[in-house]
Amino acid sequence: MLRLNFLLLVSVMLSALYLVQTQYESRRLFTELHRATNESRNLETEYQRLQVELRAQSSPSRIEALAVAQGLQGASPAITHYVHDTQQVGGVQ
Repeated sequence: MLRLNFLLLVSVMLSALYLVQTQYESRRLFTELHRATNESRNLETEYQRLQVELRAQSSPSRIEALAVAQGLQGASPAITHYVHDTQQVGGVQ
């Protein structure tokens, strides 16, 4: 009978230790999930901010103002230079 009591005591202690370890792991994983969710939200916010900034940087009026400030001109047939390929393509010139 003493052997059975000792065996039951050991099994109860082992199951208690396993329960403590499982709870600890569960809390650690929950905390990690919470951190990852917050990071995901922050990255999504940053992505949206960058998308807005990209749209602002590529607006036609801004590009035109930069071109004028740098002295660039629009393409017209009078100032267009055509380049012809002088290499043979597929054996035909």
